[in-house]
Amino acid sequence: MSSGPVSLTIDKGVAHLTLTRPDTRNAISPEIAEALREAVNICAASDDVRCILLTGSGRFFSVGGDIDLFARAGADARTHVFDLAQCFHHAVHGLATMPKPLVTAINGPAAGAGMSLAILGDIVLAAASSHFTAAYTAVGLTPDGGLSWALPRLVGLRRAQDLILTNRRVDTQEAATIGLVTRVVPDEALAEEAQGLAMQLATGPVGALGTCRRLLAASHTATLPQHLEAEAHAIAASCAGREGREGVAAFMEKRPPDFVGQRNLESISNDDGPPS
Repeated sequence: MSSGPVSLTIDKGVAHLTLTRPDTRNAISPEIAEALREAVNICAASDDVRCILLTGSGRFFSVGGDIDLFARAGADARTHVFDLAQCFHHAVHGLATMPKPLVTAINGPAAGAGMSLAILGDIVLAAASSHFTAAYTAVGLTPDGGLSWALPRLVGLRRAQDLILTNRRVDTQEAATIGLVTRVVPDEALAEEAQGLAMQLATGPVGALGTCRRLLAASHTATLPQHLEAEAHAIAASCAGREGREGVAAFMEKRPPDFVGQRNLESISNDDGPPS
């Protein structure tokens, strides 16, 4: 367990990552970026973590970059902002690529880098009162946190151009319609539903889920023959691995599979993935 700008608690396979600076509306400061990077590294390395659940504290998920810091940096802004972005990007990359599923629970408004974090989830649950704003160009800045990479993949280039260039606010109804979030839940139900979903994923075939993450990410750049080859290697490896053997055995024996008892981090890394 850790606390500070980012709280990390690991319970029953779920790593609860919470941005804990409600007084700053969870703005991405150097302290939050570094704490998030450290927490993500722990999650990636820990055998006890099978799913990550990311959310914010207070009324906001995150309003994005710490504009006060940008203002104070003055002539050194280029260096300070670059260092902040690099640190934040280490955390973003880790969350996006580790072979464990990620659920994001959007408890309030998400803007700028906060929006980048929000849409990283494999499954994104949004409280009904939350909303999304790209925000960058409103203060003369450009995206970070992978927003200009992820957004076109989720909602299409035309919508991404609209959202980033105009900074218009997207409410949860539209966010669900265009594919920005997975689904909308009542504010009071968000924590319970997110926890239930994270637990479901944590008790599932995490190695296979991690491979699904990699295959889906690669689908944007691979040709069809390349992707079919990767899928063939992946399903063969998963079928021969511990999870696949347990899943098939459970199906034949008409019982629920026990993926948690069958897996460890080594098998997640080595058994079920396509060749690099």
